[in-house]
Amino acid sequence: MQAETSAHRQPAPRIRDRDALAEIAQELRRQVIRMVALSGHGYVQQGLGAADLFATLYFSELRLDPNDPAWPDRDRLLLSTAHNTAIFYATLAARGCIAADALATYTQDGSPLEVNASERIGPAIEATCGSLGQGLSVAVGMALSHRRRGRDARVYVILGDGEMQEGQVWEAAMAAGSHRLSNLCLLLDDNKMQVAGHVDSVIDMNPIADKWRSFGFRVEAIDGNDIGELLAALGRARDFAEGPTCIIASTLVGKGAPSLEGVLGHTMRLPPELARQALQELSGDAR
Repeated sequence: MQAETSAHRQPAPRIRDRDALAEIAQELRRQVIRMVALSGHGYVQQGLGAADLFATLYFSELRLDPNDPAWPDRDRLLLSTAHNTAIFYATLAARGCIAADALATYTQDGSPLEVNASERIGPAIEATCGSLGQGLSVAVGMALSHRRRGRDARVYVILGDGEMQEGQVWEAAMAAGSHRLSNLCLLLDDNKMQVAGHVDSVIDMNPIADKWRSFGFRVEAIDGNDIGELLAALGRARDFAEGPTCIIASTLVGKGAPSLEGVLGHTMRLPPELARQALQELSGDAR
């Protein structure tokens, strides 16, 4: 009965067409530029790189109801890299989970749309993950709760590759593998960038896949900017009933704007002329 109710509550067919999802991702990238340009600096590169992840998750994968964001049987998404909010808020607005006009207040004094996503916004934000490394721990608790309550809701986490340097991540990973949480899917945004520069120049985390396997995760590595690969990997994660899945999604920072692609800038200045150039570059073919 619960599965029937969950299916009934899905407000619209999920988008499976790759070109349609690519167009959504490209518009999300343009929105990231517009939002960060309001202050002239911020988290541009991560947002552009992760746009395909967010578009695929929110418009194809997640079971949710924008009209009832607190629906108990919804799928949950935890943004562990909680500072990567320009793309997060842009996606929530495009999906109808928050008001689109709120984006104009991004990072302004008094706005709930803070640099780090917090529950001040409402139930569209599942948890405040202000300190890096916390998201997977919260997700493990949610996944356990769903299983014990007999809910078929799934829990997704977007984790940054630099976050793997936090010990709490591996405590959570150990718990997830031990409990065989097949309703948990981790997406590692492998963009090779953290605040101090290239991830490998800080701490070399390789071999990444072997580490997650050793903690009980089914692991696969994909191109995180290829929507077809994302759709297929998420489908395999849903079908895997033996434990949690880790999808290592390699993404290109600044994706879609040639003037920004590959530029390592954890927070970067975005003066008006650069914002205009990036928007022009992002106005081309979304595919």
